[in-house]
Amino acid sequence: MSVNKGVIGFACAYTPLPLIRAAGFESYRVLPNVDCPDQAGRLLHDNLCPHVKRVLDRAMSGMIPDLKGMVFMNSCDSMRRLYDAWKAVKTDMNIVLIDLPSVSTNASIGFFRDELERLSRTIEQWGGTAIDDASLAGSIGLYNRVASLFTALREKSRRSELKGDSAALQEAYNRASIASPEEAIAFLEAILDEVADTKKGEPGVPVYLFGNVLPEPEAFTLFESCGAHIVSDDLCTGSRLFTAIEPGGGDILLNMARGILGRPPCARTFSAERPGSLGGDVAAGAVKAGARGVIGYTAKFCDPYIARLPGVRESLRREGIPFLLLEGDCTLRSIGQHRTRIEAFVEMMR
Repeated sequence: MSVNKGVIGFACAYTPLPLIRAAGFESYRVLPNVDCPDQAGRLLHDNLCPHVKRVLDRAMSGMIPDLKGMVFMNSCDSMRRLYDAWKAVKTDMNIVLIDLPSVSTNASIGFFRDELERLSRTIEQWGGTAIDDASLAGSIGLYNRVASLFTALREKSRRSELKGDSAALQEAYNRASIASPEEAIAFLEAILDEVADTKKGEPGVPVYLFGNVLPEPEAFTLFESCGAHIVSDDLCTGSRLFTAIEPGGGDILLNMARGILGRPPCARTFSAERPGSLGGDVAAGAVKAGARGVIGYTAKFCDPYIARLPGVRESLRREGIPFLLLEGDCTLRSIGQHRTRIEAFVEMMR
């Protein structure tokens, strides 16, 4: 499938990017890391997710590409409010809201499969190109290749063999989120072929990083300047976006629904069998990565994370893993204010 219909925007890591490409569009993640005037407060409450507000600021300031449409995932109440506000701001733009189940059961996977079919029909109308199984399978294959390259890149970063360290890895995530999969494959392969600079001095303390939105490479530079070495992450602007989808057989949309809902969960996802699963997952991820400490970074007013953080603290306490929680407004200024706390946390683990 040649991609020439234009660009469709998105703002959530659960967005089914292969569907967008199979319809002949390119995808573009509207990240909150672009400086623009604060205008979202005219439509949204002050105590609302700063990620959502900064994405809306970009739209209201005209600091987004000329989009053919915008796909919103109904992943939390703040994202639903972003969809409502976007309709008021971009009255002439094609937009669609897709419901995202908060559990991964056979029933919810079937429901999400139907939502993916609704998305398919919608973006087919936007571009006039029908999505068939062959084009969708080809798109899934390309994004699976992107996911495998990021797996290799994360491992190289963990071993301190990546030029530019974790900041370079985050920059690669950002680039891939606004590029076609073919472009992403090309520059990721080039990054993997680069030889890292020889490092001297004491290695950083291995730290596991989790949370929701942290797209600024400069934030990772800050962590490392404080003596931390990010050995693994679980962020929606990091490792959660590009994960492989098993092709399987039969209904390709059902396989895609199962693959997307089977990704490492964020705080808005829960398991009826394991109600405190996020804490256990964070602790298990930290142990697997060989981290000596965990840093959590969450956007202010994020209710799903506020509700889950006590369980995360308890799970890490049981494992004997130190935990530092940072909160910000999706600006470098806010995270820069935590430098002293980060330095003290890292020093405690030496």
